[in-house]
Amino acid sequence: MALASKDRSAGDARTLTTQKISIAGRLFLSAAILSFAILFAAGVLLSTVYEHAAERNFDERLGVYLRALVADIAVSGENARMDPDELNDPEFALPLSGWYWQITRLDAGKPDIRSSRSLFAARLPRLADIGVPAGLGGARKGYAKGPDDRRLRIVERTIDTGDDGVYLVQVAAKTDEIETAINRFEIYLIVTFILLGLALVASSVLQLRYGLAPLRQLQEGVAAIRRGESETIAGAFSPDIAPLAGELNLLIGANRAVVERARTQVGNLAHALKTPLSVIINEAAAASGPLAAKVEEQAAIMRDQVAYYLDRARAAVRAGAVTSATDVEPVVRSFIGAFEKIYAERAISFALDMPQPVRFLGERQDLEEMIGNLADNGGKWAKSAVAVAVFPEFAQTEAERSFFRVIIEDDGPGLAPEMREAALARGRRLDETKPGSGLGLSIVADLAAMYGGDLSLVGSATGGLRAELRLPATPNPPSPTRS
Repeated sequence: MALASKDRSAGDARTLTTQKISIAGRLFLSAAILSFAILFAAGVLLSTVYEHAAERNFDERLGVYLRALVADIAVSGENARMDPDELNDPEFALPLSGWYWQITRLDAGKPDIRSSRSLFAARLPRLADIGVPAGLGGARKGYAKGPDDRRLRIVERTIDTGDDGVYLVQVAAKTDEIETAINRFEIYLIVTFILLGLALVASSVLQLRYGLAPLRQLQEGVAAIRRGESETIAGAFSPDIAPLAGELNLLIGANRAVVERARTQVGNLAHALKTPLSVIINEAAAASGPLAAKVEEQAAIMRDQVAYYLDRARAAVRAGAVTSATDVEPVVRSFIGAFEKIYAERAISFALDMPQPVRFLGERQDLEEMIGNLADNGGKWAKSAVAVAVFPEFAQTEAERSFFRVIIEDDGPGLAPEMREAALARGRRLDETKPGSGLGLSIVADLAAMYGGDLSLVGSATGGLRAELRLPATPNPPSPTRS
């Protein structure tokens, strides 16, 4: 069981790692890995082919000397002239130069060995003794250690001259020339393949950018709708992406139609309930007695509750749909101007601190309801001033959501910490001397939660209450407007 659990955990980890890689990343990695694998295999193959070609060319050069010695033996027999000058290469005359020849008579009782001056007193090993198989014509080619332990390339051949005897003719040379040529070729090959690999990677990047451009265009179109900059995905798309863009536009249109139908139905319900409740309240107010007072009281509660839940239903529909974007500054300034007039008799001043424009990712009427409730609450309890501040919290990456904060604080009596949570409860009024239904802060908290934000109440530095409203913002801030 433990092993199975570990296997599942490892599989889940691999799945999560794979999911984190984008399509472009997967295509690029696969192209890069395959390209380098093919280049590596081609490099190994070319290096092997060149090594065999270099050995063949070197063997042909040694074969020329071998044939010259064989021809000399065939013509002269035992009286063959073994003069190094006959081979036209001074390397055979220099002691331990790395270039050697050796002729061994095999049919004599004691092998008769004659060699080049370069061998000095040393002897060449026989390829047949070290297991090198004979090729066509009985010739052998292979590597062996020379008299000074240097690696030699040796070609040898057995010659039967009849009455003149049987001879083993060997020509050997040091392999420095072959190894130098192979190393030089491998360096050139590595440099060439590295440049080719980089060129393939660059071409893959360009190919991916060009090939995935329609997807990026589609992403920008969807992002523009999310930011409230467009209502549909606009632009010309390639034939394989155009159907997807069309389906998304149809889906967005159907979503808007659902939202409009929901708003209409909610509005119709509000109007259908508003008239009967108003009639009940008016009739109860005109009558006298405890029953009439109780009916008026409960009808008023019903009206507030209906209004609250209808507003909440409308907000839920708007928040769950593809929303538009609303500039925050005009909304805040309009409420500040309105409340300065409403609370002019108490000389309540409203100040705004908004260093950077932001745009609310939602409906304007929901933002107005949240800002209006908080600003009105501040004006009710303030002694002389209400401060409003708006600060953006733009996301660092595209995967994160952007938010902004609206901070409204007053210099009133404040609220004890244990009462702040109760103030957000639906219908809870902490002071009956102030007008209201007790639904304002709870509506703000519910609206903010529906949009993925929140509302918190803390103490203000001036002794009053500080309301911090956090709401989603568009990824890009709007351009500042000139006043």
